[in-house]
Amino acid sequence: MMSATKAENPAEIEGLFNTDASWKEFYGEVHEEDPAGMPEPLGNPVKIRTYLDADHAGNVVTRRSHTGIMIFVNNALIVQYSKKQNTVESATFGAEMVAMRVARDLTVALRIKLQMFGVPIDGPADFFCGNDSVVKNTSIHTSVLAKKHNSVNYHIIRESAAAGILLVAKIPTEHNKSDALTKVLPMFKRDNLLNDVLYYPSQCTILDEKNSGEAS
Repeated sequence: MMSATKAENPAEIEGLFNTDASWKEFYGEVHEEDPAGMPEPLGNPVKIRTYLDADHAGNVVTRRSHTGIMIFVNNALIVQYSKKQNTVESATFGAEMVAMRVARDLTVALRIKLQMFGVPIDGPADFFCGNDSVVKNTSIHTSVLAKKHNSVNYHIIRESAAAGILLVAKIPTEHNKSDALTKVLPMFKRDNLLNDVLYYPSQCTILDEKNSGEAS
């Protein structure tokens, strides 16, 4: 399975996702339900990209995992989520599945908000996850979940994929932006992940220009 890189080339990203999965035999004809009374979409469509990660058993006291999620609309960061999970998961797979379920719910809510504003959406949201097992279980229709404990989150994600709400792809940890929301990282790693999100005062010249104008 291919992995996402830092490149945001649409043609490269498109090849990361399994678009040939046949979900009909499992979930029938399912489609994203548009709320009633939505305005007609106007303007250029926007693309939603969701990065998610879970730090398994990161809490040394309770051994609960920590979820990190970043949702972009085009290149703008719209949602950031960093929160301790409510349950203790025995494996990384379960923690990542919980994180993906939360990311799915946040993404669906964002899609509805955009529709309420009349903003057209460019196809399914692109989900980027670092756990290979989670990606395969939520993007390959023939995969079977062995653990009943995770079955609810498992089927919610798969049904959302079947409805065209999201597509899931594997991304290396060093390129997963949400990794910065789940654990303490060295500054250089944090900067590499968030270099297009963080604000540095040295990069803003508006204040300097204003001060120079007052001085003159």
